Amino acid sequence: MNDDFPVSPPRAWAEIDLTALRSNLAVARQASGVALMAVVKAGAYGHGLEEIARALATEDLAFFGVANVREARQIRHAGVATRIYLLGPTWSAEREEIVARDWTPCISTLEEAREFDALAAARGVRLKVHLAVDTGMGRGGFLMDGLAEILAALERFAGLEIEGIGSHLPSADEDEEFTRHQMAGFAALIDELGGPARFRWRHLSNSAGILGYANGSCNLARPGLMLYGISPLPGFQQQLRNVMTLKSRVTLLRNLPAGHGVSYGRAFVTNRPTRVATVGIGYGDGYPRQVSGHGGEVWIEGRRFPILGRVTMDQLMVDVTGCTEICEGAEVELFGANLPVSEVAGHAQTIVWEILTGITPRVMRCYLEL
Repeated sequence: MNDDFPVSPPRAWAEIDLTALRSNLAVARQASGVALMAVVKAGAYGHGLEEIARALATEDLAFFGVANVREARQIRHAGVATRIYLLGPTWSAEREEIVARDWTPCISTLEEAREFDALAAARGVRLKVHLAVDTGMGRGGFLMDGLAEILAALERFAGLEIEGIGSHLPSADEDEEFTRHQMAGFAALIDELGGPARFRWRHLSNSAGILGYANGSCNLARPGLMLYGISPLPGFQQQLRNVMTLKSRVTLLRNLPAGHGVSYGRAFVTNRPTRVATVGIGYGDGYPRQVSGHGGEVWIEGRRFPILGRVTMDQLMVDVTGCTEICEGAEVELFGANLPVSEVAGHAQTIVWEILTGITPRVMRCYLEL
């Protein structure tokens, strides 16, 4: 690199509003009325795991929830001491590190428990673990039937402290009847196992569970999507603040005649003289190609403009006909305060979670206190 040249501005970047993040955490705290595990897996839903963990490190959280040991390491490397909870099952090669670093796993089988017990005993420690219970998700955990006998077996492992019990809501944003039945079943199970006092931590609710349902049997909730400003239940969206704004720039402006194709496959052909802005972002940055031809728009100079043709790996094209104030280098909002990410997800026929976590590493994250 020749340092005589100035560093050019990014073509694609994501502005992360940390003040909004903390505001959303406060909404989760008020709505749940219990302690919180902030779910920061998948790079904090694409927002940047280490930076988000540092921003929330002073917020009196019970846990950070992560998917795997690599994410747990990232939090510790960021200098954050908040307890770490592994949300999914672990495998044998990971367990010695989990014990050594005192991370908290969930247990789905007696085999997992037996190995954790042996590793903890070898170190002369007791490892805090939580029981994962399958109340309808079908992804992991002990089945509810016969769990009292399994708990009795687990209690014989001297190297384990059965600190908590948790399950997951698969349909809290879609099926209220099933979710209420699931919550009632989980509460009954806790009573069957010895009552609330038996477990230091009892947790079930994700963001939809926090916002849409009262849950008196639990004392810990796991907000994820709502921390980042999106409500899985549309009726609560106004309570949350947008955290990520995805931006790019106009890199080129051209006038195309009628009958001219735009982008691969000539899926779009102009039907009039058209002013076309090329924007420096594409599916290689995580902006979904699936919006192509489905009504996707961007925001430039206070207005919406339609995307033309197919989104390409590094660029997309926009119809800016009649807008003379747009110039090369103009900022373009792909989603944010003016274009909700839920709208982009709808055009892409996918879910918000996939859009946020799909923003690739080449998109610079800029952390702001707004």
